[in-house]
Amino acid sequence: MKLREEKGQALILALGASLALIAGALALVAIAGAVTGKGRAQRAADLVAISAARSMRDDLPYLLAPARLADGRPNPSHLEKGRYLARAEAAALTIARENEVDPRRIRVWFPDASSFAPVRAKAIVVAGLREGDGHRVEASAVAEAAAPYGAAAADGAMGMASGGGYSGPLIYRDGKGMRPDVAAAYDQMVAAARGDGIVLVVVSAFRSDAEQAELFAAHPDPTWVAPPGHSLHRCATELDIGPSSAYGWLAANATRFGFVQRYSWEAWHYGFDVDPAPCSPVREAVTAGGGGGTSASSTALPAFVPAQYRDPILRSASRWGVPPALMAGQLMAESGFDPTAGSPAGAQGIAQFMPSTAATYGLANPYDPVAAIDAEAHLMHDLLTQFGSPELALAAYNAGPAPVEACHCIPPYPETRAYVTRILALIGSAGAMVMPSFEVRLVA
Repeated sequence: MKLREEKGQALILALGASLALIAGALALVAIAGAVTGKGRAQRAADLVAISAARSMRDDLPYLLAPARLADGRPNPSHLEKGRYLARAEAAALTIARENEVDPRRIRVWFPDASSFAPVRAKAIVVAGLREGDGHRVEASAVAEAAAPYGAAAADGAMGMASGGGYSGPLIYRDGKGMRPDVAAAYDQMVAAARGDGIVLVVVSAFRSDAEQAELFAAHPDPTWVAPPGHSLHRCATELDIGPSSAYGWLAANATRFGFVQRYSWEAWHYGFDVDPAPCSPVREAVTAGGGGGTSASSTALPAFVPAQYRDPILRSASRWGVPPALMAGQLMAESGFDPTAGSPAGAQGIAQFMPSTAATYGLANPYDPVAAIDAEAHLMHDLLTQFGSPELALAAYNAGPAPVEACHCIPPYPETRAYVTRILALIGSAGAMVMPSFEVRLVA
């Protein structure tokens, strides 16, 4: 009897041990499933956030484009902020569906939506995931992505056109793509204009059929926007050139470089009119070597920077690690590159330093443009380090760091908001903001 009891107890112990092992194994399976599920949810969140930010990156130049043309008509290239954010959210949900994530389990929002130019997207994914063994787990993840200013291609960059229309190589000027032979002719025209004291900036160039279709869908009036397949911009020969102060010079001189004003009512629209005709098949084979490349020092800045200030800006930008185009936009907004400028408030020189700030940064003479540019770069380095974004650094330069620090936003001062808007529009239209191309930060 005792032996039988001992055998029975041993059996119970053995069964208990086996059950414990089975329970432990099931727990490990559940943990492994949860870890795998978490990884899948995180990857989904990453993709969703990146897709939203990529949409914002691509659309940012249209958001910053003026709402109205020079003659007061609505600008068909301008994108309202509400639609800009809606497009980003739609891109995020599209990528979610393509990766078999139920859009109802996704939330996309924009932490800086109150900004006039949001560039950050956040996504949270709460996914019910079924593992291979049928086990179901709940997993959640959060990702954040940012599309820094300056997403447009840099001057001198090369690419291939796609989307319908011209499909050959593109050379970029002011962030806009064009045929290499057009870029070479445009470079010659820019040099001649600069010699006459005129600044030229490309506002628009190659637009694929797909881009034109989207533009026409937003403004379906053929008197403003050509229907898809009918705009010569699809040929990579057409340039919309600004500013308006250059229109007279263009009308008098553009033909010397092979450009003609296409339409009498569009003073900004010039097409390259050298044979063969736009969109002819032979032009698909134009080589990138014809682009008339320029040195890095000349292309790192917008075309509106006067020649005598290009090297000082580039030197100081390199010394202090500040985007040179950001400095250039500031100098244009502060003084129009006038080293003798002054303001009723007491700001002085090309960078408009107040005497107390000049003293803090060792600027003995604010009217010395080279020294002032270096002090500007030093100050912007400090502000970018403190606030972490170009728009907040610009706001702090204009309004002082304290109000920006108080709300970590652009303060509600009309002057400051107009100042930041103008600079970002300047450098956005020039396509010259040199910032990291893309970044993703995981926050959970």
